[in-house]
Amino acid sequence: MSAPIVSIRNVSRRYPGGVTAVDNVSIDIAQNEFFALLGPSGCGKTTLLRMISGLDTPSEGQIFIGGEDMALTPPNLRPTNMVFQSYAVFPHMTVQDNVSYGLRVTGVAADETKRRTAEALEMVKLSHLAARKPDQMSGGQRQRVALARALVKRPKVLLLDEPLSALDAKLRDDMRLELTRLQETVGITFIIVTHDQDEALSMASRIAVMNKGAVEQIATPAELYEQPRNRFVADFIGKVNLIEAAVLKQTGKKVSCLTHGLGNIDVTSDKSCGDKATVAIRPEKLKISTTEPKGAGLIKSRATVRDVAYYGDTSHIVADAADGLNLHINVQNNTRTGGAGVDRGQKIWVHFNPTDALLLTE
Repeated sequence: MSAPIVSIRNVSRRYPGGVTAVDNVSIDIAQNEFFALLGPSGCGKTTLLRMISGLDTPSEGQIFIGGEDMALTPPNLRPTNMVFQSYAVFPHMTVQDNVSYGLRVTGVAADETKRRTAEALEMVKLSHLAARKPDQMSGGQRQRVALARALVKRPKVLLLDEPLSALDAKLRDDMRLELTRLQETVGITFIIVTHDQDEALSMASRIAVMNKGAVEQIATPAELYEQPRNRFVADFIGKVNLIEAAVLKQTGKKVSCLTHGLGNIDVTSDKSCGDKATVAIRPEKLKISTTEPKGAGLIKSRATVRDVAYYGDTSHIVADAADGLNLHINVQNNTRTGGAGVDRGQKIWVHFNPTDALLLTE
């Protein structure tokens, strides 16, 4: 990474009563990066975003933006702007007046204000609605007004606090694509806070997964999904089968495990293992069949279908294997007949390649 646009150094935020919202967090965020802070409610992600913006103050540590320490810089003088979950657009103003407001109150010349407002509206594809008021617009359009109002100030860093959570599912999907396109168009750093894993995976170039005020892992979406650092990350990012295992021996990178419900499995791992570990495998990596599968090295087990949920493009199956092990399986619905092709109570084989499994030691 070249010199980061945002550098967070050993930042903590403690509140009276012994509550630690952010605990010794260090992150470097690159110029023009779309970066996500992801985690469950109460993990500290919004508090961290507010400290970047200057709306909250670190108890310890430093925050640099553009190489400058922000400790003594108030929010209105920082090279950042924030888009809130509630949009916070002025209902009595037109779209154009909403977007130009920040420039007008800071004394930007009228011609410059007009030009930059028009540019910002064009960025978010709202030029044709400049004369409308927010109550005449959809939720997605109002969100784009809030984005334009933030972008018109030309911040070095745009901060987005759960910006899509108030939208319905289809509009949220559309806005994810629009935000990604917009970030690539304007070429500035976006930092988004979200608890929605799909949102983070589909938009961000890198993600910091937070838990109890600390950062568990920072990686690309694909790395987080396929190579989670620990059990928390594996469980939080997508769906996963977590199978308890006793480590029998480790020879180089090959680890032999005795798993609960699936017998012996050899898994590759770069980490040194103790006596116990967890074998993780994603539901889409598991396959089902009604006859015993053939193939060297396959891990296979008899199971009984407990539940089948149909989602259109996929079906989700829960199957009971040996020793009370529940396996979650995703099946692609590839034919017009629809469905997974199995019913509750049916006996099936579940199988997978051990190279698709991951050993978690933390």
